[in-house]
Amino acid sequence: MSLSTLNEFRQTAIINTLRSCQLFAGLPLADLRHIAELAVFRGLEKDDYLFREGEPPRGFYVVQKGAINVHRVSASGKEQVIHVFRAGESFAEAALATEGGYPADARALESSQVVLVQRVEFIELLKRQPELALRMLGSMSQHLRVLIGLVEDLTMKDVETRLANWLVKRCPNPEAQQPYAIELSMTKRVLAAELGTVSETFSRTLAKFREQKLITVKGKTVTVLSPAKLAALLRRHLGE
Repeated sequence: MSLSTLNEFRQTAIINTLRSCQLFAGLPLADLRHIAELAVFRGLEKDDYLFREGEPPRGFYVVQKGAINVHRVSASGKEQVIHVFRAGESFAEAALATEGGYPADARALESSQVVLVQRVEFIELLKRQPELALRMLGSMSQHLRVLIGLVEDLTMKDVETRLANWLVKRCPNPEAQQPYAIELSMTKRVLAAELGTVSETFSRTLAKFREQKLITVKGKTVTVLSPAKLAALLRRHLGE
């Protein structure tokens, strides 16, 4: 296979990854091609660090596959998960607007691949094509709403509430009485990290929901026995 063909495959793969991302939603192919020219793939094995807090920003990232845990470590050494980013999600966009270092750590929870949109080159592109910046503003406003939703989820008072919210959001009809099966695309350890807890606490919460006959668990399938009942529990926890 020739070098030009390999480059074309690489370019197409990056464009497809960008297109799947909310940040770039609605951008025409020509714009995606320009951005893809500035981007590079980064592969990570499980527990590899993509960056650490305070490192000079190289740019922002879009996950192509895998799961990236963005977290901060307290003075006591405790890890606080901000969010676990998966395929199609972008993070570290603040790198575009600041000369300061990355505000958190980012580590692969499993074998992963990300697209790095390089900061200096991307800023130069926006200067040359201000209309691209304007088109991205619309996408970024939608992206911000999604991130605000993530923050709201993490500020819920306990793991039980966060897990109930996570499950209810994945039921097409939260007021349905019929069971609904949810296939987990990640390990339970990864989901625990996303919910801001550890595996042991997550497992205890699952067991509690099973005892209350809210769910059943078989392998990677969690069946919500009554979305309406779980939604009612969530409302009580939220004081609604």
